[in-house]
Amino acid sequence: MSLIDRVNEDFVAAMKAKDENKVSVLRMLKSALQNTKIQLQKELSDDDVIKAIQREIKQRKDSIATYETGGRAELADKEKAEIELLSVYMPEQLSDEELTEIVKAAIEETGATGPADMGKIMGKVMPQVAGRADGGTISAKAKELLS
Repeated sequence: MSLIDRVNEDFVAAMKAKDENKVSVLRMLKSALQNTKIQLQKELSDDDVIKAIQREIKQRKDSIATYETGGRAELADKEKAEIELLSVYMPEQLSDEELTEIVKAAIEETGATGPADMGKIMGKVMPQVAGRADGGTISAKAKELLS
């Protein structure tokens, strides 16, 4: 079953269960997926869906930071709940050890020696971990291993 089919089934189930929060989040996700489909002018693959979900999660994280600095904890909590609902559709995230091994291998393979080689490392690692690790986490791990 494709990821889009799973989202659609969960949306219908949430509507039948009258779970307003889940319906709201899934409606927003379906809209984002439709916009992505229009933008790409093709049927979405699971990778396209994962990228769209990542984008939505990133937007929520940015909103949380804004709400917390503005003293709006209740809105930040709502965004955190939305992230939890969206995370269900993401592939299992890499553990710290797995990510370290992948980044180490990329450093050895590219011959990277310092921060100036970050682009080479990121270019090598990102396709391998697509959807299973955040770009910021990968970058931080690469900086840590290079220093």
